[in-house]
Amino acid sequence: MVVSVLPVSVPSVEFDAKLVGKLSQLGPRYTSYPTADRFTEAFGYRDYLQAVASLRTRGSTNPLSLYLHIPFCDTVCYYCACNKIITKNRDKAATYLVYLKREIEMQGRLFSGMNQVEQLHLGGGTPTYLSDGQMADLMAHLRRWFQFAPDDIGEYSIEVDPRTVSPERVQSLRDQGFKRISLGVQDFDPEVQKAVNRIQPESQTIDIIAAARDAHFRSVSIDLIYGLPKQNVMTMAQTLAKVIKAGPDCIAIYNYAHMPHLFKPQRRIAEADLPSGEAKLDMLSLCIKWLTEAGYVYIGMDHFARPTDDLAVAQRQGRLHRNFQGYSTHAESDLVSCGVSAISAVAASYSQNVKTLDAYYEHIDNELPIARGIKLNMDDGLRRVIIQMLMCNFELSIASIEMAYPITFADYFSAETEKLRVLAQDGLLTIDNEWLSVTAKGRLLIRNICMVFDRYLNAKPDPLRYSRTV
Repeated sequence: MVVSVLPVSVPSVEFDAKLVGKLSQLGPRYTSYPTADRFTEAFGYRDYLQAVASLRTRGSTNPLSLYLHIPFCDTVCYYCACNKIITKNRDKAATYLVYLKREIEMQGRLFSGMNQVEQLHLGGGTPTYLSDGQMADLMAHLRRWFQFAPDDIGEYSIEVDPRTVSPERVQSLRDQGFKRISLGVQDFDPEVQKAVNRIQPESQTIDIIAAARDAHFRSVSIDLIYGLPKQNVMTMAQTLAKVIKAGPDCIAIYNYAHMPHLFKPQRRIAEADLPSGEAKLDMLSLCIKWLTEAGYVYIGMDHFARPTDDLAVAQRQGRLHRNFQGYSTHAESDLVSCGVSAISAVAASYSQNVKTLDAYYEHIDNELPIARGIKLNMDDGLRRVIIQMLMCNFELSIASIEMAYPITFADYFSAETEKLRVLAQDGLLTIDNEWLSVTAKGRLLIRNICMVFDRYLNAKPDPLRYSRTV
């Protein structure tokens, strides 16, 4: 199924191989600012309590966003950089759920009276590692401690490995309240699948997409990766043609970041099998060309969506937001996250849970399992707003910043403005006294532009932790 042609007014993206080759560098993905590598152990449980108390003091009426991390997988995918636990012992998930429900209850008590939820996301790992009964019990527990907005208002999503669900399970997930479903695919080519240890027949994925349609999911999303071992332009074209024919509402195309020094499973990938940098850019160019011709809107970073999808609508209306789960439609929500390694964003703070099961279980016997975080100062808040605007809207109203903060933009960001003018000469953006606007060529390199405003990156760079900007 090929979707309708894009309206002329929808923002576009332009691939310039020469520009990308010149400017692509290592940098953050800006799912937060400050980025998670700037969190410290100086921020702990009591700091989080103060952040929640500040919401209550000012009488916050903003809805909440909830995230649950389910870390378990049956098998390891060699490319994966997620915090995961590979096990076939289902008893581990049962034990984990006991503690996860305890954390949910603790958070529910903290937010009593201001616990209206309009967004929920289950990620991992593989959330559908849980049985249907376990998932039903977990959702019932969530509703016991939080008030969920009606189905037509809330954005309730789950990540699914098509190998772990049946059409009947997909219907059950919809009945349990999920309305957006994201399917991990990565690549349909059998040789690529073998090289990354993820054997997933095309028919299996197509059947689950059809089941999601039959179950009336509001949005079906597919994740692809370019730059995997054994991939080339031809295999990518074949996969992309099949995906476009399947007609998902959203398509995310991630750049594989080979960082075996950080992620042990990637050491099983033979570097000789990885495509060249030039081949990766050819694949990216192909994806952009075919998806825009098929009628998908470029949302930003790795994401494309149909013009009718909630993400595309939110972007047109200026409501798009970016957080640890990617792009979202709920910009004003505080994010409360539960599970190992999960990151919350409450008031002017970020906090991250401990990363191992043993530490998680030990903490929850006494208090929330917060290991580290950061409290934002005025400068952090200012730069966070700027980076959010650029990542989501590709433009920045200088006047709106000066109205919201006690600064004169040209003075406060004098050094940054000089760097922006260099990027402007390369054609990434235009800037005057009123607006910073990212060009169609610059949208693909939006991370480069945001890096200009990253005070921590400029003060203490840590490039080995980052992927390439394109």
